Amino acid sequence: MSQTAAIWLVIVAALVAANLPFLTERWLLVGPRVRAAKPLALRLLELVLLYFVVGGIALLIEKRAGQIAAQGWEFYAVTATLFLTLAFPGFVYRYLMRRGGGALRRIDGALE
Repeated sequence: MSQTAAIWLVIVAALVAANLPFLTERWLLVGPRVRAAKPLALRLLELVLLYFVVGGIALLIEKRAGQIAAQGWEFYAVTATLFLTLAFPGFVYRYLMRRGGGALRRIDGALE
C-alpha cells in the first residue's frame, strides 16, 4: 500500500469511527442494543475508545511502513482535537437534526 493510500485509510477510518457513537444505539456497533437512548456520557466513552482503536490502526500502518516515530503530548492533543472535530456531523445529526430540527429552528428563525 502506498503512503498516500495509508494516510487516506487512517483519515477515513477516523471519520467513520468518530461518527459511529452518534449513529447507532448499539455499544461499539456490535454490542447489545441499549434499551433506552444511550446517554451522552456513554457516547463520549465510546468516542474515546474508538480514538484509541484508530490510533492503533495508524500505529500498525506506520510500523509496517518503517520505523515508528516518537510523539510528544502535542501530537496526541492535536489528533484528539481532530477526532472530536470529525465527530461533529454525527453530534449534529443526533442532537440537533434528529429531533425534527427543533433546536435549529430555535437558533435561526430562517430555518423554519
